Amino acid sequence: MAENKRSEWKNPGKYTPCSIGGQALLEGVMMRGATSTAVCCRDEKGELVVYTERNAARNKWYYKVPVVRGVVSFFSSLVTGVKYIGKSAEIFAGDDEDAQLGKGGMFFAVFIALIFAVALFIVVPGLLNWLIIDLLFDLDNVLSDSIYVLVMSLFKGVIKVIVLVIYLLLTSRLSDIRRTYMYHGAEHRTINCFEHNMELTVENVQKCSTRHARCGTTFIFYTVFLSVLVMALVTWLLSLAGITNSGMQELIGGAGQFVYNLIVMGVGLCCVPVIAGLSYELLRFVAKMPDNAFFMIFKAPGFALQALTTKKPDDGMAEAAIVAFEKVREMDADASVPVLDFYEMTVKDARKFLEKKYSEAGIDDKSEVDWMLCAVLGVKRAELAHCDKLNKDQTALLKKYANERAEGKPLDYVTGESDFYGIRLKVNESVHLPRMETETVALTAVGMIKGRSGARVLDLMTGSGCIAALIAEKTDAEITASDISEDALAIARENLPERVRTVKADVFDGIDGRFDMIVSNPPYIRSAEIDGLQSEVTCQPRISLDGGEDGLKYYRAIADGAPDKLEDNGILVLEIGYDQADVVTSLLETDFKDINVIKDIGGRDRVVTAIKK
Repeated sequence: MAENKRSEWKNPGKYTPCSIGGQALLEGVMMRGATSTAVCCRDEKGELVVYTERNAARNKWYYKVPVVRGVVSFFSSLVTGVKYIGKSAEIFAGDDEDAQLGKGGMFFAVFIALIFAVALFIVVPGLLNWLIIDLLFDLDNVLSDSIYVLVMSLFKGVIKVIVLVIYLLLTSRLSDIRRTYMYHGAEHRTINCFEHNMELTVENVQKCSTRHARCGTTFIFYTVFLSVLVMALVTWLLSLAGITNSGMQELIGGAGQFVYNLIVMGVGLCCVPVIAGLSYELLRFVAKMPDNAFFMIFKAPGFALQALTTKKPDDGMAEAAIVAFEKVREMDADASVPVLDFYEMTVKDARKFLEKKYSEAGIDDKSEVDWMLCAVLGVKRAELAHCDKLNKDQTALLKKYANERAEGKPLDYVTGESDFYGIRLKVNESVHLPRMETETVALTAVGMIKGRSGARVLDLMTGSGCIAALIAEKTDAEITASDISEDALAIARENLPERVRTVKADVFDGIDGRFDMIVSNPPYIRSAEIDGLQSEVTCQPRISLDGGEDGLKYYRAIADGAPDKLEDNGILVLEIGYDQADVVTSLLETDFKDINVIKDIGGRDRVVTAIKK
C-alpha cells in the first residue's frame, strides 16, 4: 500500500518535458499539442471515438509577452475547456438531443462558471471578512491600517483555500465527477509515461503517477496563493491613496465598512487577469524545474490538491488518454493528417483497425484490408493512396463489415460484391463466390469461341453468372446461362446483360437446343470433405460445392448429356479439382477428342477442354 501511494508522487526513468497538455472530460480526455487538439471519448456502446482539430496559430505578439500570454491563455483555456466538455457531452448524451450542449449552451456555461468562480473566491471571502473581521471582532477599529490590511489579506487567503478544498472534496463524492477525476488521472499518467521515455502502453501508463506539475489544479492553487499577495499589495496601495476602512467610515458613516469591502472586492475582480497571468508564469517556471527539495516547496501544495482532483484510472480510461495523446503527436508531426469529427476515421487508422481485427480473427490475407477499404470508400485499389479519411457513414459501414468478416463470413458476402477479371458482380449467400481460378476457365472459353461468329454458348450451372458475364463482355456469342437454383438465377440476371438468356435447369433437364460450346464450373468437392473445409467455404451454398461421394457426380452427368447438346465439333470446357484431371479425362474419352488439361496461375490442373467427336 505504501509503495502504491508513493508511486502517485514519483515516476520511473529520466524526465524529458513535452509540450502536450490535457484536460479530463465527460467519459474522455482532451490532449492539446503545438498545432492540434484531440478528444477521445468512450461512447455508450463502449467504443472509443475521436474528434480532432487544428489549433489557431499562436504568432500574435501577446503570446510572447510574459504575464500577458498568461492572461490570454487563461481566458482561452476557459472557453476551449467548456467547448471540449460540450463535445464530450455529445458522446456522453448519446441519442438524447436534449442533453447535448449547443453553442448557446456553451456560452451560458462559461458565463455561469465565471459567476460561480467570482462568487466563490471573491464575494464569499469578502463577505466573510466583513462579517467576521469587521462586524464580529471590529478589528478595523482595533488594528492600525497596515496591520488590518495584512490580517484581512491572510484571512481571505485562508478562506479561499478552505472553500477550494471543501469544493473539491464535495465534488469528488459525486460519481460522475469522480469518473472525470479518474480520467484526469489517466491524462496525467499518460503524459508522465511519455515524459519519462516509456512506451505508451496501458500497462506502462498505469505504472506512472497521477500527479503532474503542469496541472490546472496546481494553477488554481497558485492563483489563490498569488491573490493573497496581490490583494495585500493592492489594499496597501489603496490605503496609501487614503482609501481605508476607517477612512470610509469617517466619510459616509456606518455604511463605510460595507462600501470599503465592495471597493476591495471590485478591485480584486479587476486584478483577476493579472493574478491569472502571474500564476501562469509561475506554473510554467516551476513545471520545468526538477523535483528536488527546494522546488518541491512550490510543487507540493499543488500535488496535495491533485490528490482530490485525480483518481486512479481504469485501463479503459488509460487507453482513451493514450489514443488522444498519440493522435496529437501524429497531427503535430504531419500537417497533412486530416481533422476528424466523432465517428470518422483516417484511412491510416482504418487500416490499423482492420489489421488488428484480421489478426484477432486469424485471417492471414492482408490484401483483404485494401479490398474492404475499396468497398467502403467506393474506389479502386489504385485510388486508395489519394483517400485520407472515412466519413461517419463509411466508418460505421467499415466496422459492420469488419465484425461480419471476423465471424468468418467471406469478404464478398460481407460487401455484397465480387470482382471477376475486372467485372464487378453482385453476390449473396445464394451463390457460390467467383474465384480467381475460375477466371482461367472463362478466359479459356473466350479464347476458344471468340473466332466463331454467332456461336451459341451454354454456361451450365452458372451460379453468379461470372463465366457468362466475361464471355458476354469479350465476345458476341449468343449465351444461355442455366442453374437449378432460382435464387442463384436472380443474382445472375442482375450481373448479366439483357442479351444473355437465363434458364432454370437441373444439369441438362430443362435445356432446349444445341450449342457450339458448353462451359461449366460444376460442384466437385467430395461430400465427406466439405465439413472440414474453412468456414469461408462451408458457408457457401452446399449445392454449389457437393460433387457426390467421389466428387465426380456432375462430371458423369455432363459426359453423358453433353454430346446430345453440342453441335458437331462443339467445345466442352470444364473446371476441375486439382487432382481430378485424369479421371475427368477418362470420362470424356468415349465421345470427345483433342482432350487437354490447362493449369491455373498457381500451376495446378484447373481446366479440361474437349471437342465433340
